Amino acid sequence: MEEGRIVRVAGSVVAASGLPRAGINHRVEVGHSRLTGEVIAISKDTVTIQVYEGTEGLRIGEPVYCSGSPFNVCLGPGLLGMIFDGIQRPLKTLSEIEGNFIGRGARIGFEKDSRKWELEFLVTPGQKVAPGEVIATTPETPAIVHKITCPPGLSGVVKELYRGPFGLRDAVCRLVSGEEIHLSSRWPCRVPRPYERKLSPSEPHVTGQRIFDCFFPLAKGGVAVVPGGFGTGKTVLQHALSKNLDVDVVVYVGCGERGNEMSEIISDFTRLEDPATGRPLLERTIMVANTSNMPVAAREASLYTGITMAEYYRDMGYRVVLLADSISRWAEALREMSSRLEEMPGEEGYPSYLSSRLSQFYERAGRVACLGGGSTGSLTVVSAVSPPGGDLSEPVTQVSLRMAGCFWALDPDLASQRHYPAVNWLESFSLYRESLYPVWEKADGGDWRQNVQELGKILERENSVRDIAQLVGYNSLQDGEKLLMNVGKAIREGFLRQDYNHPVDTRCSPAKTGRMMERFLGAYREALSHLSSGEKDFEDPVELLPMEELRRLRFEPESGGKK
Repeated sequence: MEEGRIVRVAGSVVAASGLPRAGINHRVEVGHSRLTGEVIAISKDTVTIQVYEGTEGLRIGEPVYCSGSPFNVCLGPGLLGMIFDGIQRPLKTLSEIEGNFIGRGARIGFEKDSRKWELEFLVTPGQKVAPGEVIATTPETPAIVHKITCPPGLSGVVKELYRGPFGLRDAVCRLVSGEEIHLSSRWPCRVPRPYERKLSPSEPHVTGQRIFDCFFPLAKGGVAVVPGGFGTGKTVLQHALSKNLDVDVVVYVGCGERGNEMSEIISDFTRLEDPATGRPLLERTIMVANTSNMPVAAREASLYTGITMAEYYRDMGYRVVLLADSISRWAEALREMSSRLEEMPGEEGYPSYLSSRLSQFYERAGRVACLGGGSTGSLTVVSAVSPPGGDLSEPVTQVSLRMAGCFWALDPDLASQRHYPAVNWLESFSLYRESLYPVWEKADGGDWRQNVQELGKILERENSVRDIAQLVGYNSLQDGEKLLMNVGKAIREGFLRQDYNHPVDTRCSPAKTGRMMERFLGAYREALSHLSSGEKDFEDPVELLPMEELRRLRFEPESGGKK
């Protein structure tokens, strides 16, 4: 390792001299405690380093060691079920060694995992392998088969297969060229992993939430942004998505969350049951926990650590979702690092490159044809945004809005009414809806597009009539307007609202969603027909609607009906 000396310390930013061969994003170890850091700027005589651990006690003149390689993460079997910090140190192992609080300079990485794995080889000596081609498999969990692939940039003819069991740092085979392929590999977390080609987001994700599957659908490989102020239900919504979304692997990144909230999330994830297998949800989940009291630089790195691990499973042909909570705190870390570097601030103090950094992150989502051919994987990103004071015009929300395919705006007024999910159906949108209509109609067998559009028009008109009713009073409305208000209320309470804790209503299939749409619209059409007939056999038009039946629809178990 090349050795230099500290010449300046400003919080988590350190300047060092004597490192002429250091490069941008190279991993370094700072001080006598060998704190983990990364090179972020280079000048004529000095390099600037962001340190991922506390810099208290660092002094001028202490040594700095440069590895000469980019900051990277270890990828291999055993990631599922693990909980890491922002620089991929396993928290369970750290707690066993360090106690409840992480000491500085703890050098315990995932690559030191002691588990052994038996492999089933899919290649034979003399066979040529290309980047991305599957060499061997091993059951990582009862639901996920881990695929050991030829690393990007490496190809050749297999000369020898080694015998197991294998540890993460063990070689599994040797090529004729003399190069070895190991059970695990390392990848620079700021560099997107390669793929054959990107595919259009033409396949829908089933979220189990009616308001999303019906009005604002999410495509595989898409990007969804969930902005909302404090208490609007962002975390609960991400819990529901992690449990009900039709994916194989979940990567949850808690970026800058409060410690007690992160502890509650970890506790909840260990208890959640995967509805597809009946086993613990944590068996197909990777968690990156970076709390607000951890160093700010590690918060900035945590998103890249999480998305690199997500890309790794995508490259095996799996459907992966990355849940980031929250992008706003990541941007705050970026702002703090920028101010320490004395860079010119942009809007509201954020760095001028905020937009490009967020764009680079969101662009790593997508549905792709994997290297090696024969498999398709997808990486979907769902990021929560916590705008200060619920102001959706602030920079992070606006930049995310431009990059998002889905915008699920959470409404504090709906949240205060205990309406879950508190998604504002008038402010939210999905750019995938038109391309996904044919898929939904083929699966449901009904006229999905027409039903969705008709429900949307009813909700828009009902919102306008509700504003008029607040001015002139309900009794001053015409019968048609009263009927519209009541059917809108029924749709809001019986269709858009879901009960996260109810065993039936927590998840709704597209088939049931389609039947519910038809029932609500059928009831409204029948009431309109009766109203237009001129028979005045009611005191209030609400009597023409089967309100109790419509409210109970969401609690009825799924049975029969069209698939």
